[in-house]
Amino acid sequence: MQLSAQAPAVPYPLAKRAFDLVATALLLIVLSPVLLVSWLLIALDMLFVPRDRGSWFYRERRITRGHEFDVLKFRVLRRSALEDLAAKPGSYARVYEQDTANLTWAGGIIKRIYADELPQLFSVLRGQLSLVGPRPWPVPMVEQQVADGHDYRLRITAGWTGPAQVRKDSGKKGESTALDLQYVELCRTLGGLKLLRYDLGILRRSVATMMRGRGLKF
Repeated sequence: MQLSAQAPAVPYPLAKRAFDLVATALLLIVLSPVLLVSWLLIALDMLFVPRDRGSWFYRERRITRGHEFDVLKFRVLRRSALEDLAAKPGSYARVYEQDTANLTWAGGIIKRIYADELPQLFSVLRGQLSLVGPRPWPVPMVEQQVADGHDYRLRITAGWTGPAQVRKDSGKKGESTALDLQYVELCRTLGGLKLLRYDLGILRRSVATMMRGRGLKF
């Protein structure tokens, strides 16, 4: 399925793409211990806890620049939760992840520092995501957002992280969309180097958010 937007695509400067490639490669090197520990935790969990056994990863259809793709995450949900999710069209994993009873033992640790999102760095290398941008939403949520008058997710490359993700604990209703729209405007108006400086600031704040270990709350 491909969704089409009425307005033109948001610019994607060459400098931003080059930065994505270089910074993602560095992040994969720096965060490789976290990836390895996450993998080992899942392995130990499946070895000793039968109800937590299943696939290593979880895939979910999302939207980036009007196209569907599979977002890749470390599996943090128990098999029973995934079966229930699959039986309810239109549901998505994040709703189930908010209930810690649905998480595997390893998932409770991995989710706390958002390490389940690290496999998506490979989607950045493939060009499906940018390091910074509005997060990729599931198809039904994007369709509803478009119906509500906001089609920017059809016109911009989704991000591994973004302005809304570093403000998750603000508690302000509707702030996520406002921050996304602000970023879309920055992509339209800022030159490549200025946009990269802004992206660097978001990445620094994203790392700080991970270090706070509040992934089970937000």
